Order: sequence, then C-alpha cells, then structure tokens
Amino acid sequence: MNVIFTTILVLSAIVMLITSPADFLPATLDGGMNAAKTCLTLFCIYVVWMGLSAVAEDARITQKCAKFLSKPCGKLFKTKNPTAIENLTMNISCNLLGIGGAATPYGVKAIEALEKDGNEFAQNLLFIINATSIQLIPTTVIALRASAGSIAPHDIAVPSLIATAVSTVLGAALYVLIKNFKPKAAARRRKCST
Repeated sequence: MNVIFTTILVLSAIVMLITSPADFLPATLDGGMNAAKTCLTLFCIYVVWMGLSAVAEDARITQKCAKFLSKPCGKLFKTKNPTAIENLTMNISCNLLGIGGAATPYGVKAIEALEKDGNEFAQNLLFIINATSIQLIPTTVIALRASAGSIAPHDIAVPSLIATAVSTVLGAALYVLIKNFKPKAAARRRKCST
C-alpha cells in the first residue's frame, strides 16, 4: 500500500508541476492543513470514546454486557472462552456505535484469546464482522462530516445502516455456509471414491 500511495503522490506532484506550477505549493500546504484538521478531529472523537470505554470497563459495565451477550456471542463464534466473549462483545458494541478505532483494541484482545483456543472459525468470522461492521450510529463519519461543514452530517446514518447491515449479514452468512459446506463436500467425495 505504501508503494501505491507513494506512486500516486509522486505522479500527482509531477502532473501538477507541469500543468500548474504556481498552484503546487499552495495546494500542498492546503492538503497538509486539511490532513492535520482531520487527524485532530479523529483524535478528539477517539479520546472521548476510548475514555468512555475505560470508564465502562472500570465500572464493570463491559463484564455485565459480556454476560448478557455471552450466549449469543458464544453460539455465533463457537467459543466458551469468557475473555474472548467479553472482548468480542465490546468490539461489536464499538462497531455498532461507529467507532472502529475504539473497537480495534478489543478485537486484538479477542483474536489473542481465540488464538490460544485454536478457534480459527471465530477469528475469521470476527475479521469479516469487523470489515463490514454494522453501524447503528456512524459517529466517526458524522463527526467528520460536521467538521467539514456539512449542513446535515447525520444524513449518512440510514444509508450507512442499510449498507453495513447487508454487507455484514451477507459476509457472515457466506462464510458460515462455506465452512459448513466444505466438510460435507469432502465427506461425499470420500464416499464416492470408496
């Protein structure tokens, strides 16, 4: 990815220097300033949500949520590991609120716990759910749209919910079908060969 982005940057700079050399430096400075503003906005969003996550953890709210969601999560991810289930529930909760940056540490902890159990199915399913992540409230996108001066930054909520719900359900369903289909197909091949 670094090679691709570097190539795009260098080619863009060359084209701009040839077509409009007077605008090259102002455009570069404006781009840097916009990048810094975006980073600061994201930093503030993540500070708030990570702080709330830490408070929830200290108040044992995360453990209560994990207990409530342990059965559905345990069945979905085929695990009984309490550490994995707690981190899975927090990861999914953060993604539902549209704060993927806050979800990442929980996802890493869940993967580590699932690796110890050798639960490859759950690791792959978690990856799919994180890549598609249903977002009830896309807070990061709304905050970025608001900071960019959008008149209605929340208008993204319904389309985002529909798109992420469809992609998550479809991705997870396809993965579960493929995982369940492979052993049956292999068993049929063995029966046919004997």
